[in-house]
Amino acid sequence: MIRRLPSMPILVVLHSVFLATACADVPARTAAAAAPAATAGSAPSAGAAMAHGDHEPHHGGTVYMYKEVHYEVVLSPEGRHRLYFTDAVREDLPASVATRVSLNVMRPAFTPEAVTGTIDEHGESWRLDGAPVTADGTSVRVTFDLNNETYWIDVPFLSSQVETGEKAAP
Repeated sequence: MIRRLPSMPILVVLHSVFLATACADVPARTAAAAAPAATAGSAPSAGAAMAHGDHEPHHGGTVYMYKEVHYEVVLSPEGRHRLYFTDAVREDLPASVATRVSLNVMRPAFTPEAVTGTIDEHGESWRLDGAPVTADGTSVRVTFDLNNETYWIDVPFLSSQVETGEKAAP
């Protein structure tokens, strides 16, 4: 028996559906050398793609996704870092959606700096104020609790941020 291949319009539709759902855990800007994220109890699910809004940063940072929540990490060379949360379609969420927000800034040849977050005066973001970042090769572990689950991800502090002050918090 001879099998027929699906017609071209069906293949185009299937390809479009795949592309539309495949970006759930992809940051808006490629962050080279970012380590994989993990929860305290399990590895993240790569197949948890959901239809959702854009991944464009609203505050000059880099957007990531954990489950149904987007979060934007804004790293500043001056040490004034911020963390913002939005829902699956990128509507702002109050900072209080997360708890126990912290950063662990890992500079080459230095002891890691632990920075504990506080919610800003408007309730919109987490403020994480630490020492200035001047060394290339610095990475940051972002940790927060969401729905009683601890989540973390290691992100690079890109050399362009250190040299130019790009992505500085407002």
